[in-house]
Amino acid sequence: MPKLGMEPIRREALVRATISELGRAGTLDVTVSQIARRAGVSSALAHHYFGGKDQIFLAAMRSILADFAGDVRRELAGTAPPDRAAAIVRASFSKSSFTSEAVGAWMCFYGMAQKNAEALHLWQVYHRRLRSNLIHALRPLCARPEDAADTLGALIDGLYIRAALDPRLSPEEAASQALGVLEGLCGGRRR
Repeated sequence: MPKLGMEPIRREALVRATISELGRAGTLDVTVSQIARRAGVSSALAHHYFGGKDQIFLAAMRSILADFAGDVRRELAGTAPPDRAAAIVRASFSKSSFTSEAVGAWMCFYGMAQKNAEALHLWQVYHRRLRSNLIHALRPLCARPEDAADTLGALIDGLYIRAALDPRLSPEEAASQALGVLEGLCGGRRR
């Protein structure tokens, strides 16, 4: 008889194991068996909880996105309105986003979103949320906050990929570059 209350614990273990395996492999070529073994559960149980590798991977990305949302909330807490866009930029380059596991999962996620409708939808939700947060933060700073948010969002994504792949560009340097562009977009009105 299964222990009551174990399902959320095992699901979380499978999500964490998925993130670890993606970080280790750097590719979607990981199996449910590898993930289950790392989580300390059977492959059958992993399939029971999630249905398949794609669903486990999407749950892992939702977890990473929830961690990112927490980073954004922490950066925004107590931040004055003129500094909110900079706080979002800093959160985009937080240490938690640059663990080898998170980087591996993000790189796989971009590839998966090209072929998987659910992954594409999840990416679109992330993108819309980032854009909306940036527009709101940029309204008091820029004449055209929508355009500035689009530029800054694309820059964040591009610098993230570059910093993830090029050891010469640290997350801190990437954030600094994005903050410099933010200042230029807003006519030097960033703090």
